[in-house]
Order: sequence, then structure tokens, then C-alpha cells
Amino acid sequence: MLMTTNEPVGAGALAEGEAAALYRLMTWLSPAFPVGGFSYSSGLEWAVEAGDITDAASLADWLDAMLGDGSGFCDATFLVHAHRATEAGETAALNEIAGLASAFVPSRERQLETTSQGRAFIDIARSAWNADGLDAMIAACSTPLVYPVAVGVVAAMHTVPLAPTLHAFLHALVSNWISAASRLIPLGQTDSQRVLARLEAAVAATADRALDAALDDLGSATFRADLASLRHETQYTRLFRS
Repeated sequence: MLMTTNEPVGAGALAEGEAAALYRLMTWLSPAFPVGGFSYSSGLEWAVEAGDITDAASLADWLDAMLGDGSGFCDATFLVHAHRATEAGETAALNEIAGLASAFVPSRERQLETTSQGRAFIDIARSAWNADGLDAMIAACSTPLVYPVAVGVVAAMHTVPLAPTLHAFLHALVSNWISAASRLIPLGQTDSQRVLARLEAAVAATADRALDAALDDLGSATFRADLASLRHETQYTRLFRS
């Protein structure tokens, strides 16, 4: 039976602030939030064409590496530092983080992907979920905000806690990768969910590392994935923009 406004709130119910934070995270990082994530594959399209990814097992291995040793960890770390700088009102630090995050993108197509999504995320959040001071915080950055930095800034301005923001972001990132791969390999819905389930521990481990990481800890060892994002540009036929 549905709870009415006259009934007491149970001990397990979410507090008002927690409910608002959860609602916003579920909205912002949902596949339905219109940042255009479905248009990008982060180089997976070339990896499938090259034969590096052929089935659910090889996809899971590739994404596990991207998550823990590549762009997943780097994006998570940038989100953490952007959130903390925004929360502290440190505009100069945020500007440096935004510039470094942009410089870390390994290819032109990945740059298009992450800056386009970052811009769309900011524009839509500002239109529908604006927060006092958000415009000034964005204006303090001299470079376009890449997607993880944009998420960190908006979440902090809405006082959404860092840890759940980070976990939700990584889940959305992995889900988008799997969605792209499911159209390329192709992969059935059940196998797609099996890959997502297999990566649950990797998402948690990456989030834990990122929460403790300094900017000096940033680095990537997924050279094949970086090459995939570079070579995607010259593929003869393409479904995705990266």
C-alpha cells in the first residue's frame, strides 16, 4: 500500500536531502538524460572491427582494463578533484583541474566526445536544475569542461555527496560502453547484463582508488584503447562518432 502524507516515515526511509540527491543522480546519469552518450563508443567500434573484442568475455576484459588502468580511473579522479574544488569554492584549483582533464584526452574524437557531453550536461543541468553560483563556477574555467569535471561541478553545487556521485558516474560510463558494444559485436541483453555484473567489483575498486588519488597519481596504461580511439577516425564505415 502506498504511504500517505499522514503516515509516519519509517526508520529506513531516506531523509529529504538524501532523497533529493538520489533523485538527481538517477536523472543526470540515466541513459535518458540527453547528453548524447549513445553517439559515442570510446574507440570500441574500432576494437570490434580489429577483432580485439569478439564476445562478452573479451568485452569484459577490455572494459575492465579501461576502467582500472585507463580513461575510467582518470575520469573518476578528475571528477573527485573537481567536486572537492567546487565544494571548497576554489575556482583557481578548479580551472587547473579542468585544463589538465582536457589535456589528458588522447585523441581528437575522444575530445569531441567528452567536451560535447560536458557542455550538454552543463547546459541541461543549468536549464532544469540550476544552482546559485553555478554560472560563476563554470565561468572561472578557461577551458571547456570535459564530462567528468562537469558532473563533479554540478553535483557539488547541488550538495550531492561525492561518493555516490562517483559510483553513479562510473556505473553510467560502463553502461554506455556496454550499450555501444551490444550494437557492435552484437551482444544480447542477457550477456550485456552479465558483463555489467562482472564489472561491479571493478567499478567499486576504481571509485575507491580515485577517492584517495592525487592528481600526480594520474596515468593510463591502456595503449591499445588509445590507439583504437585514434584509428576510429579513419574507419571506412562507422556507427559512432568516436
